[in-house]
Amino acid sequence: MAEGETESPGPKRRGPYISSVTSRSVNLMIRGVVLFFIGVFLALVLNLLQIQRNVTLFPPDVIASIFSSAWWVPPCCGTASAAIGLLYPCIDRHLGEPHKFKREWSSVMRCVAVFVGINHASAKVDFDNNIQLSLTLAALSIGLWWTFDRSRSGFGLGVGIAFLATLVTQLLVYNGVYQYTSPDFLYVRSWLPCIFFAGGITMGNIGRQLAMYECKVIAEKSHQE
Repeated sequence: MAEGETESPGPKRRGPYISSVTSRSVNLMIRGVVLFFIGVFLALVLNLLQIQRNVTLFPPDVIASIFSSAWWVPPCCGTASAAIGLLYPCIDRHLGEPHKFKREWSSVMRCVAVFVGINHASAKVDFDNNIQLSLTLAALSIGLWWTFDRSRSGFGLGVGIAFLATLVTQLLVYNGVYQYTSPDFLYVRSWLPCIFFAGGITMGNIGRQLAMYECKVIAEKSHQE
């Protein structure tokens, strides 16, 4: 460059650190929003199923109960789904053992289908008593973990989520927010922890798949730069 000449102004490129932080922050927010809406959708479908089978009791009108008196159910489930879906890949990174078992969307969709089937069984299949139903759903839930997860961290988080969610549900029913028909585990059904466990594994798999997609996008951008 000759003396007296100045470098032509142009768009400044961000450093790799700032670019990485910005990309990850945006992708984290996008993943959280996607997980939230997936949780809301599943909550609407599964809650409608439970109400129609008289497993949970809200005020009379089914549609009205979903969108008025039980309006808080989908947002709560969506928030929980986002937290669970973001937590699973975070724990994987923290342990230094990225989850790579059956990492494709077709497997995730099958996992969702099995979870919906387990929930459907809890509402529709008739057993002689709740203990038999609970043992059957427990076996199905563990089978779901073994088929689509098979990690110790996934199992541990699933158990923790089931315990915490069951405790919160017990408190809600105790305070009269809603109720279960024929409760046999304090104020709820004994199979409820199995549903929460399966739901945690399902949302964890969705969260892991979204995180893996994010890693691919960031890697491609870094390679192009």
